[in-house]
Amino acid sequence: MLSLVSMRYLCLNLQTRPLNALLPVMPTKLSRGIILLSLIALCGCTATEAQSNNRKGKNQQRAVPVVVATATRKTIPIELRQTGTVVAYSTVGVKSQVAGPLTGVYFQEGQNVKKGQLLFKIDSRPQQAALMQAQANQQKAQAQVKQAQANLAQTLAQVNQAKANLLKDQTQAKNAQAQAQRYGTLFTQGAISKEQAEQYSTASEAQKATVLADNQSIANTIAAVDAAKADLNNAKAEVSAAQAAVDSANIALSYNSIFSPINGRTGSLKVNQGNLVKDNDTNPLVTISQISPIYVTTSLPQRLLPELNKYHAQGKIEVDAYIPRDEQRPEHGELFFVDSGVDPTTGTIQLKSTFANADGRLSPGQFVNVVVRLTQEPNAIVVPTTAIQTGQKGQFVYVVNPSDQTVDMRPVVVGNAVGNESVIQQGLKEGEQVVTDGQFNLRPKAKVQIKQPVGSRHRSGGVNQENQNPSQ
Repeated sequence: MLSLVSMRYLCLNLQTRPLNALLPVMPTKLSRGIILLSLIALCGCTATEAQSNNRKGKNQQRAVPVVVATATRKTIPIELRQTGTVVAYSTVGVKSQVAGPLTGVYFQEGQNVKKGQLLFKIDSRPQQAALMQAQANQQKAQAQVKQAQANLAQTLAQVNQAKANLLKDQTQAKNAQAQAQRYGTLFTQGAISKEQAEQYSTASEAQKATVLADNQSIANTIAAVDAAKADLNNAKAEVSAAQAAVDSANIALSYNSIFSPINGRTGSLKVNQGNLVKDNDTNPLVTISQISPIYVTTSLPQRLLPELNKYHAQGKIEVDAYIPRDEQRPEHGELFFVDSGVDPTTGTIQLKSTFANADGRLSPGQFVNVVVRLTQEPNAIVVPTTAIQTGQKGQFVYVVNPSDQTVDMRPVVVGNAVGNESVIQQGLKEGEQVVTDGQFNLRPKAKVQIKQPVGSRHRSGGVNQENQNPSQ
């Protein structure tokens, strides 16, 4: 068999000399046939290779179509972007505090309700009967108070009468004593008989005994007054107890009508009208979630915590929540809470933001894209993020030379990314054009042809407006 070099030599001679001139130098007939077929195939490959090389040379000279954008200088917000979850501001499970048949439901599932709005009614007849009994006991106690007050007034009158009797008897005793002394003197002088003197003396002693009896009567009536006062106090205590029983019965009766404790949205109804409900059952009748205002929680990597604390100490931090498929209208809120510790299992810290949610676009359990706006970076060089490529030596961009329409591969230092734009900290100047589409076919010093991006109309090589952050 001929070597590859020999076959290439024969192929070249075949292109310049007739085949018959080469046959004498070939081996036997069979070998000649094989060699001829090999020569034909090799010549065909050589011709194909030559055509490919010619075509490749032409492609190297052809300009590569690319889309470009101009590096601009603008104020860029410094943001932290995470996925968040919407959480109700407060959630209340409505339960019954009394047992009985459910006689009325006054809302629809998923309805927005106001604080104090009637939700349920439970059969109130047992509570009404208990209230009537308590009211009857209250009236009885009030009557007892009146009777005790009358008894007290009577005993007070008896005290006054006993004191009046004492004064009268004391006067009479004093007069009797004076007469007994005067008639005793007359008896000593012999003016009257002994019998007469003894009569006045006896009358004086009797009057003194009456005065002592009056004092005892006053003491007895005063004790009766104290007893009457005690009875009155007891009766008043009974009235207070009866009033407490009435109040308790009124409260129990009020439990038969269940009102919404907050403004919010009702969940699914757990018990339908006509069923028997239990007091303080484990499962609530319905759950109400307060959604205006509402919270959005998100987790932040602990490496970003120092930066967050730095700007949080300077004032309030604005937070935007972007709803998937409706990102043109973000909800605006404010950072409300930063957890006191980092979760050791995930290495993240929890944030909670407050949103007014006046239109009710945020619902508990919903996933949203959260943007925490820390501050702003003025005079930043910005290019579309699609212009930034990553190579073995780091990140770079293709910069268009306006003089000859060729590109240079320039290393850059990339900063924060906002939406579809990125900040270039080093490597670019304002006004330079960078390639945003078509980099795959480029190499340094390659010639390019600038084309308009798909969907644009009469726009020069500026930042594609369709790639702007919806929040700007």
